[in-house]
Amino acid sequence: MAAEGKVTGQSQEQFLLLAKAARGAALASLIHQVLEAPGIYVFGELLDMPAVRELADGEFAPVLRLLTIFAYGTYADYLAEAANLPPLTEAQKNKLRHLSVVTLAAKIKCIPYSVLLEQLQLKNVRQLEDLVIEAVYADVLRGSLDQRNQRLEVDYSIGRDIRREELSTITRTLQEWCQGCEVVLSGIEEQVSRANQHKEQQLALKQQIESEVANLKKTIKVTTAAAAAATSQDPEQHLTELREPAPGTNQRQASKKTSKAKGLRGSAKIWSKSN
Repeated sequence: MAAEGKVTGQSQEQFLLLAKAARGAALASLIHQVLEAPGIYVFGELLDMPAVRELADGEFAPVLRLLTIFAYGTYADYLAEAANLPPLTEAQKNKLRHLSVVTLAAKIKCIPYSVLLEQLQLKNVRQLEDLVIEAVYADVLRGSLDQRNQRLEVDYSIGRDIRREELSTITRTLQEWCQGCEVVLSGIEEQVSRANQHKEQQLALKQQIESEVANLKKTIKVTTAAAAAATSQDPEQHLTELREPAPGTNQRQASKKTSKAKGLRGSAKIWSKSN
């Protein structure tokens, strides 16, 4: 496909070079060759050449009109003016039909067979499918033939030449598209800004909560440690305190024991004497 496209480009350049030097009948003959040459589907540069435009005022004006139909029109346009135009060869008919399919594909992507048969003036579906297959092999369009539903599903088609009077409409359409893109972009930027602000707020809140949790943990740890230090004692020291009474208590108990012991001895002496 790439090599074929390269050859097509070279052939078109050769025709343009020849057209610069051709005049009158030679130029008209050259135009017929361009319209029949395989792979050439764009004619705007040829139409813009001064020598070609000069044909409008002479006997070869129908040739210029034919070239204009190949550039902008369809096979139905040719049939409407066929009486005033040069006859087409089979190769020229097929090329103009290919271009007509491209024009239809720019409007609808699923083209019914009935519409194609009418616009292209073909007798049966077999001829139509053969023509579409030729267009696909010429890389004019890409798609598939849905024989069950009787339609052509177009995935891609080449672009056609643009009239000068259509440029303002195209420019306006592109400007409207650019304005729409700017509106969408502005909305996206606003949403992104809001999302970033929300993210920053959530991050700040998270940091604040983590800080408060960390401070609370420290407070609980310090409080727990102080309470444990105030209430906990050494088990051995606790047993010693239980075994050894306080100093004042020991002295009082000792004096009581001494007094009791003295009383017992005195009682013993009295009992002995009475015996």
